Amino acid sequence: MMIQIRNAEISDAPAVARLIMMAMTHECCQYFCGEGRGLDDFRRMMQTLVERNDSQYSYLNTIVAEDAGRVVGAIVAYDGGRLHELRRAFISQAKTDLNKDHSDIDDETSAGELYLDSLAVEPAFRRRGIATMLINAMKHRAADLSIGRVGLLVDKGNPDGEALYATCGFCYVNDSSWGGHAMKHLTVDV
Repeated sequence: MMIQIRNAEISDAPAVARLIMMAMTHECCQYFCGEGRGLDDFRRMMQTLVERNDSQYSYLNTIVAEDAGRVVGAIVAYDGGRLHELRRAFISQAKTDLNKDHSDIDDETSAGELYLDSLAVEPAFRRRGIATMLINAMKHRAADLSIGRVGLLVDKGNPDGEALYATCGFCYVNDSSWGGHAMKHLTVDV
């Protein structure tokens, strides 16, 4: 296995959108779809958001893990102080593609942290250190951007995810909630 960690490119959008949905869970994606829409609709919307340069899910905010030319993992993170600016694309795209208004969505981050929005690795490539490599690459990006902290929300029902983040130095800050799920806010200084 020869994993390459690199900045995402616009051509990675289909794989990145699929991995973001994996990170969000299909249940959460369906929550955002609402009545009459399905996961294929949500995937198309997410691919469009990854292709955009003004979206929180933009390829510009993404680092990927690649094996033999195939994207097998992705991490998406952005400056928490830009959340509302970057979220406008999601709100607009959801109105257009899903006929759903998400303008009242809870804030999951704030200024002062590079917010790790999504992290996923293909099931066949898990437990090989790829998630840790992606997290470390994003920590370096935070330092390069002079953002001294990386933060994230982890679902309280995801002990494996929480254990991964703990091994990468993340510590519990407080309880939170997002997308209808009870979450924990974790951070690490870089």
